[in-house]
Amino acid sequence: MRENWTSNFSAGLLIGVALVISSLVLGGAVKDFRSYDRYVSVRGFAEREVPADLAYWPISFSAAGNDLQKIQEELDTSADKVMAFLDRQGLGEAEASISSPRINDQHAFGASPQHLPANRFTAQSVITVRTGDAKAVKEAMSAAGELLSEGVVLVHSYEFQPRFEFTGLAEIKPEMIAEATRDARSAARQFARDSESSVGAIRRASQGLFTINDRDDFTPEIKRVRVVTSVDYFLED
Repeated sequence: MRENWTSNFSAGLLIGVALVISSLVLGGAVKDFRSYDRYVSVRGFAEREVPADLAYWPISFSAAGNDLQKIQEELDTSADKVMAFLDRQGLGEAEASISSPRINDQHAFGASPQHLPANRFTAQSVITVRTGDAKAVKEAMSAAGELLSEGVVLVHSYEFQPRFEFTGLAEIKPEMIAEATRDARSAARQFARDSESSVGAIRRASQGLFTINDRDDFTPEIKRVRVVTSVDYFLED
């Protein structure tokens, strides 16, 4: 009887000790779990202004008349004047291509004879300039009035708008992501100070999309590059 009592007492003692140890271990684990469950979500922002490094400039001009051969000769003369103008503007080495003339027969619309236009045909051609010297293109655009004084009939329309692009995103992308991440961490530190905590490791991070836009409507050759990152930081006591 005494042996059974001793055996039961020993077993109970061992179970009690095990429970105490387990509670201590679990208590520490719960504490660690709670510390890792505390985090703050912040956003970081980075922005840069960069010059465009690629420009497309479509220069459209037209001619009108009743003789298609003479119209073609006039277009050829205008094209020569445009190319000479580009050379004077420092764009002589730029890639330039000329389109086939777009011809419109204004007598083909069934109007009555007394309402027919004086010129039966109108023709339009386009020289497209492609260059990495966006600044030279912008300056040449301001001087394009010279072509009018030389008899070139320029056509202005939304169809033939100059376009400026920035192709060097890959070169500045790592630096901008790092800058946005630093900005996010700064915001996290401010939050941590307010909550009497400190910023720990990154819990999760996601990179937003890069956007490239004109700085404004008047300087399309200057681009504004932006990126926003979202970062979760652990908070530590």
